[in-house]
Amino acid sequence: MDLKLTKETVPATEIIYEGLQEQSVELDYILPDYCPDIFRLVCCDASPVITEWAVSGDKLTYELRCDIHILYCGEDGITVQSVNQQRSFTRTAELGKSISSPEVKIVAKTGHVNFRAVNKRRIDFRGAVSVKISVAGEQQQEVISDAEGLNIQLKKVPVKYVSQRLNAVKNVHIEEEIELTSAQPDLLGIINCRCNVSDCETKLISGKLLAKGEADVELLYAGGNSDDMTIEPMSFSLGYSQIIDVDGLDDSFDCNIVPEVIRCDISITSGRDGDNRVLRCEAELRLCCRAVRTTTVMITEDAFSTEYPCNVEISNIKAEQIPLVYNENFRHSVRLTTSDDVPQNVYAMWSEPKNINAHIGDDGRSVVISGMLVYSMAAKDRTGSMIMPDREEAFEETIGLPDSIEGSEVTVDVKVRETSYDISAEGVLTAKADIAFKMFVYSSDSIKAVTDIFVDDTSRKEREGDYAIKLYFGTENESVWDIAKRYSTSVSAVMEENELTGERLESGGMLLIPIVS
Repeated sequence: MDLKLTKETVPATEIIYEGLQEQSVELDYILPDYCPDIFRLVCCDASPVITEWAVSGDKLTYELRCDIHILYCGEDGITVQSVNQQRSFTRTAELGKSISSPEVKIVAKTGHVNFRAVNKRRIDFRGAVSVKISVAGEQQQEVISDAEGLNIQLKKVPVKYVSQRLNAVKNVHIEEEIELTSAQPDLLGIINCRCNVSDCETKLISGKLLAKGEADVELLYAGGNSDDMTIEPMSFSLGYSQIIDVDGLDDSFDCNIVPEVIRCDISITSGRDGDNRVLRCEAELRLCCRAVRTTTVMITEDAFSTEYPCNVEISNIKAEQIPLVYNENFRHSVRLTTSDDVPQNVYAMWSEPKNINAHIGDDGRSVVISGMLVYSMAAKDRTGSMIMPDREEAFEETIGLPDSIEGSEVTVDVKVRETSYDISAEGVLTAKADIAFKMFVYSSDSIKAVTDIFVDDTSRKEREGDYAIKLYFGTENESVWDIAKRYSTSVSAVMEENELTGERLESGGMLLIPIVS
């Protein structure tokens, strides 16, 4: 009888490409005629975003957009004017090989930003954006799951692994008009706008994935009139409910959706009475869906023939597991100014995370998260001028986990839930940020598995003598498989002859080793 092998394919994630690309951003802007002259620059913000990407063959192509927002004051030194411009770029990355069903992660962040007024009508902007790219594909690993013939003996172990992955991306467009209340002053201009998305609810309905959530918008606007201008904060939520088509999805998959903000544009429109009391909000979100299914199979860990010489090929394979998700919160506080520098009036304060890094702690049971928090505020200084200063503060937080994650990979999503401030009786301005961490722990079990078996059926094993049974003195916790392999017999025969109940000896002692053929 010939040896018949049954093989199982175990997929594992393989990083195909990792790289960092730099993109310079330049703007030479001349104010239109209807804008007042520049008297004083207030602040500048550059926000990069990846609007779309595609993989074709061995190339990744992506679109990078940088939103530039510059605030300045006219000659009165009080009225705030805004300049909003965009710069778009198309970039490519050579992956080195073609892959199917790629998993793409692209993160863009602002590097340095410099801006200046060349004259009263002209602004010069220079900056840089860095783009971190990671592309993963599937690596196919073939292992022996069963074998038959030539008196082959197999040592099998159950292995659980991620057997199938599904990925889908859907863009969501939201348009809504927000009317001011009677207590709010008329709109003069938008000073600052921030949009954040929280985790969305998911539900599987008839093979389709329903995603439901909200985008939280916070903005500052100049209100009233040019002679009596005020700075007003405002916040509202934009709800969405979307059906995402994911081919092959059913309730056997574990799903996770990560929402991202692509853009949030706020404009002022006239109301029914012709007053500037209506905000038009247009937001675009990206919903990134990742679904995984796990399977448990029996994989051959070792093999031998009781009758013929046998060699096995053993390789280390990775059995990828479903990512573990942990959520934690912590509060960061910082003293921003002392009594001499405290603004006359603080209109609003906010903070944003920057340069986030995460790694596993030395104990293998914790995650160390570090980075910067950029505290920003819109305020009026003691001269009555509008100011928007920034302050960067480093932070590091160690989060203990219930399980060991040594050898895993960790990614973390950091969001500021709320920023508050307090001015003490001594005139000290203190800010506090409530921060939410969402950690994804990706692990793969490393397993030794038989990938091929070679049996020489042209010659039989030589025995030391002609006997049907042999005496052996075993030691406590010794593997029955190792004993059977040493004497070219079967595990079942050793266990049956000695009335053993487990695959390891509970105590040392004499064993009867039956010889089978």
